[in-house]
Amino acid sequence: MTSYAVVVPTLLRDTLADCLAALAAARGPRPDEIVLVDDRPDPDPAPDALAHALTVLGDLRERTTTVATGGRGPAAARNTGLRTVTAPWVAFLDDDVQVGPHWCAQLVQDLEEAAPDTAGVQGVITVPLPGERRPTDWERGTAGLTRARWTTADMAYRTEALRQVGGFDERFPRAFREDADLALRLLDAGWRIRKGRRTTLHPVRPASRWASVGQQRGNADDALMRHLHGPDWWDKAVAPRGRIRRHTAITAAGAAACALAAAGHRRAATACALGWAAGTAEFARARIVPGPRTRDEVTTVLATSVVIPPAATWHRLAGAWRHCNAPAWQEAAR
Repeated sequence: MTSYAVVVPTLLRDTLADCLAALAAARGPRPDEIVLVDDRPDPDPAPDALAHALTVLGDLRERTTTVATGGRGPAAARNTGLRTVTAPWVAFLDDDVQVGPHWCAQLVQDLEEAAPDTAGVQGVITVPLPGERRPTDWERGTAGLTRARWTTADMAYRTEALRQVGGFDERFPRAFREDADLALRLLDAGWRIRKGRRTTLHPVRPASRWASVGQQRGNADDALMRHLHGPDWWDKAVAPRGRIRRHTAITAAGAAACALAAAGHRRAATACALGWAAGTAEFARARIVPGPRTRDEVTTVLATSVVIPPAATWHRLAGAWRHCNAPAWQEAAR
């Protein structure tokens, strides 16, 4: 029977206990080992939080190892877990997911059906959305995980294949694009990746109304992806292109309006300001129409729609500058 390890990077969020409880309750062959990677920058606060989360593992507690990384990001945390495991397969789970009741049995079946040239088998992610109303912008964004390729919310890889390509690229500091980068390197190395049958639930976690603005940091990671995998990396990764070109145009129009107004060119400034307003309004409308259209949701979307275009543009330009001479990951790791 195929043996496997489970690696869970965590920031000790409230969701960790539910994640581990679901893993402990899942039927089927148990993992040989579980590696819990504490990726908090400062692990001193709430010292009992980790111990409390581990109690839900029951008899799996004896197979569990905990390591700390000092807050270097999920890519580095997964690499730390990878260096710890000895099983031929390693399944990565995020700390905010809940595996299905038959996950262990379905995972082993997925792995046993994998051809020798298959490096990874992806789980099926489901995101519960409210049935009594339309989902919010944040909820729709989380639901996009159900269509994402190679998401490490539930992804099993051959340990040998990961070590062959050098693991996750630790220059991706967020839980964004590091999974696609790894998959593209494995495919380039001649491996295959397929989708399995096992299912995992990814609840929508609470977030502040400005969370969508913070997500724009991922545009710097897109710049690194372009540098590493070429301008057509979107097609290779089957990833949505997003709105970065529109965000750049909106930001340019707003900046031009301010500069022209300061220089006394009122007509040109007005034209640019109207372009900025039209672009911002179209962006806000595209986010408001599919949603519940409550006062709170509309207020949140309007406010963030003003901030997102310049934030996205800034992070994309900063990423392009920072990564303009970035070597391939294995070269960088030497």
